[in-house]
Amino acid sequence: MLDKYLLLLLLSFSQMSLAFVPKAQVPPLPEMPIFGDFNPNQLRKNFNQFIHGVAPNYGREDRVISEIEDSVLEGDVEYLTLKNGREVFSIFMQSEAEKSKGGAIILHNRGHHANWFNAIKPIRVGLAEKGWDTLSVQMPILDKTARYYDYVPIFPYAHARIKAAIDFYQQRGVKNIILIAHGCGAHMSMSYIDRFGDTDIRAFVGIGMGATDYKQKLVKPYPLEKMRVPILDIFAENDFPGVLRLAQLRRPRLNKNSAQMLVKDADHYYQEGDSGQRLTNKIGVWLTQIKR
Repeated sequence: MLDKYLLLLLLSFSQMSLAFVPKAQVPPLPEMPIFGDFNPNQLRKNFNQFIHGVAPNYGREDRVISEIEDSVLEGDVEYLTLKNGREVFSIFMQSEAEKSKGGAIILHNRGHHANWFNAIKPIRVGLAEKGWDTLSVQMPILDKTARYYDYVPIFPYAHARIKAAIDFYQQRGVKNIILIAHGCGAHMSMSYIDRFGDTDIRAFVGIGMGATDYKQKLVKPYPLEKMRVPILDIFAENDFPGVLRLAQLRRPRLNKNSAQMLVKDADHYYQEGDSGQRLTNKIGVWLTQIKR
């Protein structure tokens, strides 16, 4: 009986002791350097929040759509309806296979559009030929002179578009949904995952991740540690120095089902010869090999 009381006393003491052990603190991110007269640390403070008076340039977006809509020959134009009633231009292409492998959502880079010839069109058409349904979505845009720091505050406007694309497939009974994003599209998709997680997708493909502008630092690290889906981190041999440098830092942060790939003889925009097709082929092969 005495041994029993001693055991209970020891257990009680150990629990009380643990209560006084401080929890491990996540070290704060280092301060970002001032950029001219602008303090980018405010961007980090307000990250993923809607800022009053800051919005995409819908007028320019509408002009871009009017210029490219009639040029869509492969696939069908689809307008995704957002909760605020706005319709978002996208291009849907059905798989050429008898049974689709799943649905790919494709997000374009800054300064381009949902039918961009160099990278986005080869991916959306090429993956359809490889058995995937593809949906290329027009993302929020700003003026031509806008840079990375200008785009960070409008990342939340991309969330509704990504969710609408996911809903588009889910309403059709598609469960194997892949998110593919290039450049600023990768920033926007990682912003979405940072806030909502990755439970609605089965894999993520990031192309040229981490691209910013001269002396503009990544405002917040990508939420790679919280991602459970396989990740393909793919970049060009002649990509931006920042993309190549950050790729080395990302490698140990990827989960065990993920991979990094390099596309030789290509730059960030996949302008060289058939580099867009070779990018598509690498993505297609990886998608057939990933473990779920």
